[in-house]
Amino acid sequence: MTLTELKYIVAVARAKHFGHAAEACFVAQPTLSVAIKKLEDELGVVLFERGGAEISVTPLGAQIIAQAERVLEQTAAIKELAKQNKDPLAGPLRLGVIYTIGPYLLPPLVKAMIDQVPQMPLILQENFTVRLLELLRQGELDVAIMALPLPDHGMAMQELYDEPFVVAMPRQHPWTAREKIAAQDLKSETMLLLGNGHCFRDQVLEVCPEMARFSSPGNGMQRTFEGSSLETIRHMVASGIGLTVLPRASVANMHATEGMLEYRPFAAPVPSRRVVMLWRKSFTRKAAIDALCAAIASCDLPGITPLCKDAA
Repeated sequence: MTLTELKYIVAVARAKHFGHAAEACFVAQPTLSVAIKKLEDELGVVLFERGGAEISVTPLGAQIIAQAERVLEQTAAIKELAKQNKDPLAGPLRLGVIYTIGPYLLPPLVKAMIDQVPQMPLILQENFTVRLLELLRQGELDVAIMALPLPDHGMAMQELYDEPFVVAMPRQHPWTAREKIAAQDLKSETMLLLGNGHCFRDQVLEVCPEMARFSSPGNGMQRTFEGSSLETIRHMVASGIGLTVLPRASVANMHATEGMLEYRPFAAPVPSRRVVMLWRKSFTRKAAIDALCAAIASCDLPGITPLCKDAA
């Protein structure tokens, strides 16, 4: 039995698919499948029920996989304990950030970290919430920044800031005469949103449930109304295709007089999201977490309400 084999069975249990698990582990599917079969033969048990489009975990397999997750977490903790006699601020910190936060938080954050803790460079990765949680559990990331709500994760968590949403529209749109936009009025407009997998998409759909019809299966207009990034959507709005909802930190100046876009705040109740930071409870570099939190608090993102204790 090897740690690699344990990592593979955990990945398959989460992905419910051998091919997707192999991609997540950066190995060829035959390599992963052979390793898992070897482990099953060694243990004399069947971990997965194979057949059909989706793989299911056997009852005994679920218990073994739960134990494997604990072993992998403790293995990562051993590596961290070996560093305890060293400066917890010395050495890289592996940070993951969701796509709709990274472009706006990371530039000032990296600068703040260089200024405040130059001995602790950030190794950065942008990804979806589900993937970042998986990388945290596997010990591939030390910390991740994402937005609530989250699935059950069992991680330590620090609330960072609340961020309101704003409406972006073409400069020639009649709503530019308004000071604020009521959320219910969005249902009468052509709205642009992110594609599946982005948690911000789900939060926007909560603001305007009518937009969900654009993402229904078989809808021929789906690709027209969905974009791969907020910046792509921003350009689509500027071209006059429709309106969108953006996180406030993505708008440097709500009152800009140049360019093809205008921005307006929502009328109360203002929709918003809470941004948090997660790390494994076994992660021993608490000073590194505190330093990162302090650096985020110093970033002075536009329009946000700081929550981190170091922001006071």
